Amino acid sequence: MNLFRKKSIQQLIQEAGQRDVTLKKELGAFDLSMLGIGAIIGTGIFVLTGVAAAEHAGPALILSFVLSGLACVFAALCYAEFASTVPVSGSAYTYSYATFGEIIAWILGWDLILEYGLASSAVASGWSGYFQGLIAGFGVHFPKAITSAYNPANGTYIDVPAILIVFIITMLLTQGVKKSARLNTIMVLIKLAVVVLFIVVGVWYVKPSNWTPFMPFGFSGVTTGAATVFFAYIGFDAVATAAEEVKNPQKNMPIGIIASLLVCTVLYILVSGILTGIVPYQQLDVKNPVAFALNYIHQDWVAGFISLGAIAGITTVLLVMIYGQTRLFYAISRDGLLPKVFSKVDKKKQTPMMNSWITCIVVSIFAGLVPLGRLAELVNIGTLFAFMTVSVGILYLRKNKQAPKTGFRVPFVPYIPILAFLFCGYLALQLPAISWVSFAIWLVLGLLVYFGYGRRHSTLNYKADRIKNVS
Repeated sequence: MNLFRKKSIQQLIQEAGQRDVTLKKELGAFDLSMLGIGAIIGTGIFVLTGVAAAEHAGPALILSFVLSGLACVFAALCYAEFASTVPVSGSAYTYSYATFGEIIAWILGWDLILEYGLASSAVASGWSGYFQGLIAGFGVHFPKAITSAYNPANGTYIDVPAILIVFIITMLLTQGVKKSARLNTIMVLIKLAVVVLFIVVGVWYVKPSNWTPFMPFGFSGVTTGAATVFFAYIGFDAVATAAEEVKNPQKNMPIGIIASLLVCTVLYILVSGILTGIVPYQQLDVKNPVAFALNYIHQDWVAGFISLGAIAGITTVLLVMIYGQTRLFYAISRDGLLPKVFSKVDKKKQTPMMNSWITCIVVSIFAGLVPLGRLAELVNIGTLFAFMTVSVGILYLRKNKQAPKTGFRVPFVPYIPILAFLFCGYLALQLPAISWVSFAIWLVLGLLVYFGYGRRHSTLNYKADRIKNVS
């Protein structure tokens, strides 16, 4: 059996339009840009900036963000061409089906399940912490047993707020993508306003002396910091999963992907520069570095707004990650590699209803019960692997002249895809060995699922059998 059997780009597009019930095309370039910013600005800017500065990069955190941003910009250009060429749900999984074949597509799809699924669980846990902090300010407290993941030594057994927010987000997503996009846009505007407020207030309290020494941990600290804050950029690729729900995807998908990434990169560089200018980097190893910096300069009223913005920010990340997970399941199931229940679309709402609730339950279990200590690194390695594969895919498309001449095309090929591959590969090598071991175990598990179920149920397998029977 051919493990590298492919679907042509034309076949993928035709199959997406031939179903009885399809996903509704409602999103434009602005909606996509807001989805991208919603997915990117969250835990990274409100949490990881402090840890990365204190432990890895110091004031040179700015360079860490530049390095990560460059890797993402190069990869984003490659994603934009694929999204324009193959406007079908599934993101990198679908692109790989057209370029490398089924087994590589499955590996990448399984890899993205790790990214979106476990990232959703981690973000839900982060949301729970911020939410409990906010209501504690009003004197409201949950019983300790239901405030965090399973850890009897600490007296906690289940994170109920994390589970509740996952259920609320899922209820919203099942109402249709347009309603979800509207709420996402409102919350994105709130958190952008909060980030800009921090920049406007904080810039007046910057002490250049705090930027000395600029690179206390050397350049290796900058690269380790870049690999750590890479988590802050994860999300723009989730925009690509919305392809089948976009009006004029050839034009709007590249705009949404590239615009959201550029806006976030500029904001990250400004925030990290001001943050390390206000507070000596050694003191930034806290869970809420942005609010901490404002308390440090006695701007407590702004710090309150920052906490509200952080909650809004993390909520939008969770919304887009769960959305991306459901659309990924939808695409893989439509190809027969997962059970058909994942690609069943509700006729009234035009959303994959059962898929959404199954995703909700799985994400809730991880968010509510599992302490996810090294999750950021594990999610990072999965994402970097996807970016590297997509970059190589562009070279393959051009070499085999599969891509149509219309739509967005990556400039300076082969240089941009090669740079994307090298930058992402370099960042992946900075991650700890435990991340690589965990990632390898996850991929082996995925191969067992493929050979146990996916290979036999693949729609390409059925077509091959029909052709054999006819002949």
